[in-house]
Amino acid sequence: MMDKTININIGGNLFQIDEDAFRILRDYLQAINNRFRNVQEGLETIEDIESRIAEIFQSQKGLAGVISKENVEAMITIIGKPEDFDLGDQEADQPVYASQKKRMYRNPDDLVISGVCGGIGAYLNVDPVVFRILFAVSALVFGFGFFIYLVLWIALPIAHTDTQKRELFGSSFHSSGALNRSGSRTYSGTSSNNTVYNGTSRAGNAISEIFSAIGKVCYIILRVFLIIMGVVFVLTGFLFILSFIMIFIFKYPGAFSTDVFDVSLAYFPSFLNYIVSPSVAPWIIALTAIAVTLPLLALIYWGVKMIFWFKARDGVLSLICLVVWVMSITALSLILFNEGISFAETAKSSSEKILTDIPDTLFILAGSKLSDLKVDKELSIKEEGYSVFINEEERELYIRPYLNINNSDGDDARIVVRKRSSGRSELDALRKTEGLSYNYSLNGDTLLLDEYFKISRDRKWAADNVGINIYVPEGTILKFDRETVKLFHHRHFNRYGNDYWSARWESGNRTFVLTEDGLKAASRTSR
Repeated sequence: MMDKTININIGGNLFQIDEDAFRILRDYLQAINNRFRNVQEGLETIEDIESRIAEIFQSQKGLAGVISKENVEAMITIIGKPEDFDLGDQEADQPVYASQKKRMYRNPDDLVISGVCGGIGAYLNVDPVVFRILFAVSALVFGFGFFIYLVLWIALPIAHTDTQKRELFGSSFHSSGALNRSGSRTYSGTSSNNTVYNGTSRAGNAISEIFSAIGKVCYIILRVFLIIMGVVFVLTGFLFILSFIMIFIFKYPGAFSTDVFDVSLAYFPSFLNYIVSPSVAPWIIALTAIAVTLPLLALIYWGVKMIFWFKARDGVLSLICLVVWVMSITALSLILFNEGISFAETAKSSSEKILTDIPDTLFILAGSKLSDLKVDKELSIKEEGYSVFINEEERELYIRPYLNINNSDGDDARIVVRKRSSGRSELDALRKTEGLSYNYSLNGDTLLLDEYFKISRDRKWAADNVGINIYVPEGTILKFDRETVKLFHHRHFNRYGNDYWSARWESGNRTFVLTEDGLKAASRTSR
């Protein structure tokens, strides 16, 4: 089995060298740099030594051969060990960068995952393997080592430039002599008294290789996780944007089930024109689109970055998008606040009709029906039983009122219609109640109730509501038709509960008798 070979560049010449010989040569050049980096004309001396090394290698094997461990040891014998060189009085010179302030970075030349441990080791002049072991043990045993490492990964910048690496290594900084596995110069540092060049111990190399393998596995797991999260981000952002466009722009609810929501969102854009001023509605839609789509687009963009793991100079663009988003949120909030003042106060008005002839059986039937109207869309709040019907051609709103049957205290009977609206002031709200148009009529034992009340086109919707409260003596029989049954959205009947009465009404039994406890199902009779 052949040993692994590495390509290196020495003195402008390319050589192939086996891995053991590379380690010895790397440490030798490291020691040469430590010896000459702080002396006058030291760089020139280092370049001359490298040129001499290249000549020796050429004479030993030639450019096409592989440099072995024996070739490197023979070269060292010819040139001499670093400590054999006589520096004279210059050996006592102070390091050039001894007074420079050190700063911690991530070390790109000694990394397993991100270079955090390599940077700490270079900053403290300690073997990075020590910190790798500490982080691994604390992550496995205590659990917080992972989070500390993640924080340092985010907080520490990576040392790219000479200045940054000089701040990282301090006085031990040098930028020529050490070779990486591709043959290019690396930046490293050692203590000022380190003249050892026989390489690190086999145990240290083994531990470094183990952490390197673990780092590669962790990196692969991290990449797979980021790819999965990126796909989730992209799909989520895309589906939400598509849903927003379909519902609020194209108003196409056919692709969505409105039964899932308590509010029919699909029809909200149409209803918006009846809530706010017509001139404000387009601004609300546009600003809402910006406020919603910008975060979703950012989610898609970050998802793509997580999938393909690319870097881009997007700081300015991100800042612009953030400013636009904040401005749109601010403007939308101001507009909604100004429009929301219209609902600041609530007022009620009521009218009452006394029934002179109280029938034993009261038929409550539908007068004007919603089925007779041209209704384009319906907006409903199911929990409240509140439904608004929109006629876009006439620009009118029709709202279903609610019906309550109550036990009168005596033998009298009456019908009370209560109207409620909202406004900027209580007086404004009271004035709006007077504009609500609702009709009913009593003919003998038959009470005809309109299935809706109308809001004219000359004013906006103001959370309007109409309630019909019928007070009749105990024992009165009441018969409903299918339309008037729908007016009961507050079914406080007897002790049974909503499901019980809903089932009875759906089965067709709409004849009831008013008892002390409320309405009670009676035997089926026909008129």
